Amino acid sequence: MLYNWLYPFHTDYSFLNVFRYLSFRIIYAAVTAFLVAFVLAPRVIRKLQAMKLGQQIRGDGPKSHLAKSGTPTMGGILILFAVVLSTLLWADIAKPYVWLVLVAMVGFGAIGFADDYLKFIKAQSKGLSAGQKFTAQVALALAIALVLYFLPGYTTKLSIPFFKNVVPDLGWLYVAFAVLVIVGSSNAVNLTDGLDGLAIGPVMIAALAYTIVAYVAGHRLMSDYLLIQHIEGAGELAVFTAAILGASLGFLWFNTYPASVFMGDVGSLPLGAALGTVAVISKHELLLLMVGGVFVIEAVSVIFQVISFKARGKRIFLMAPIHHHFEMKGWEEPKVVVRLWIIAILLALLSLSTLKLR
Repeated sequence: MLYNWLYPFHTDYSFLNVFRYLSFRIIYAAVTAFLVAFVLAPRVIRKLQAMKLGQQIRGDGPKSHLAKSGTPTMGGILILFAVVLSTLLWADIAKPYVWLVLVAMVGFGAIGFADDYLKFIKAQSKGLSAGQKFTAQVALALAIALVLYFLPGYTTKLSIPFFKNVVPDLGWLYVAFAVLVIVGSSNAVNLTDGLDGLAIGPVMIAALAYTIVAYVAGHRLMSDYLLIQHIEGAGELAVFTAAILGASLGFLWFNTYPASVFMGDVGSLPLGAALGTVAVISKHELLLLMVGGVFVIEAVSVIFQVISFKARGKRIFLMAPIHHHFEMKGWEEPKVVVRLWIIAILLALLSLSTLKLR
């Protein structure tokens, strides 16, 4: 918005020329989102406490978690506000991709809010049913995928990491594939959000990685040099992902162990959907499997646990998702969190190497 308002005057005021540089706007989007989240967090936490929106802890989980009962939740509202505000301020809002990622984030945030609202305000322990939540997620993801499919100039070709000459065209099947990426990413982040700072750390790492990916995909010379698909206007997504990074850093200050606030579904669902949507638009969908490897591991651990129990009556893990398995084995919570962060960093570095190794 600042770009659209101020840059046209750069011929009269030369200092406004700085807004033309995407790198400048990326940095300040992150800084703005961080400051908004950091400054507003104490007030939001006090408000959540006053509304008695405290997290209920499962009795069958690690006993150390019982002390967290009553910790304010639904703090993801803060992340949503910081990201949306910062993106609107620093991105070129004339680009349709900017509005698509904002719709994804706000839309999935609304689904998460409805779920949290029923659980914590209306005291309906299960919130939205699994069917209601999944149907809403698929419907929204389908709308985003269809907009992309019919957007002039957008391609349904799929990039395969490490292979520069393997670019299959999925045609109309790409719509279903995009829905799978967006919904899968949203729920994977949601499943990971079980320990203090566990989900927000890999979200920051993935956001940083996709800031680089989006910047490169939107840059004609860089994308041609690296032999990746050039997506006109995708560079503006880097402003959005930088805002996610900044807002997540601000939230982490209060979410780190021992957490003063949890993000709730209103935070985890939209963050996952946002990353999935950016991956789809930037044409690096499969790369998300590596960039968000921790989320994949968490989701797969739940799937395997359920299949094993239903098929054999036995559990593979002491408790799923897998972060609880390590806790049940005696690992302290901070150790589990930091070690999974380390894995997330290594996977992100590996994923970025595929931009060149192809």
